Amino acid sequence: MQTLPLRLNPGQDLRSALESVLAEHGVSAAFVLQGIGSLSVAQLRFAGAQQAIEFRGDLEILTLAGSLSPDGIHLHMTIADAEGRVLGGHVAPGCIVRTTVELLLALLPEHRFAREPDPASGFNELVIRQQSDPDGV
Repeated sequence: MQTLPLRLNPGQDLRSALESVLAEHGVSAAFVLQGIGSLSVAQLRFAGAQQAIEFRGDLEILTLAGSLSPDGIHLHMTIADAEGRVLGGHVAPGCIVRTTVELLLALLPEHRFAREPDPASGFNELVIRQQSDPDGV
């Protein structure tokens, strides 16, 4: 495991920036161990919902964690608005950095993550393989 501290700048899209990290570092498996910072726009999809809801304003990221793979990112985040109300859910595209986002990533060069259909859940779920194991066995 290699750790990678990362800072995102104002105006950057959170998910797009994280998608770029895998390609830039030549890895196909990583975890966001923690993230804090602020957003001007947050897109959160709540449990069981089909669509994300957009929130605008001065938003603080309280927690951010998840897994990164070339074919999908799975992130959860809690945010607080300017009145201290807290919301959390699945991070959808379109979360825009307001002042900064500070992240700690764990890059896993010995693994490959993929998202594949899971008959039990009905969703594309994480599949973990060793980098040297093409069949995932």
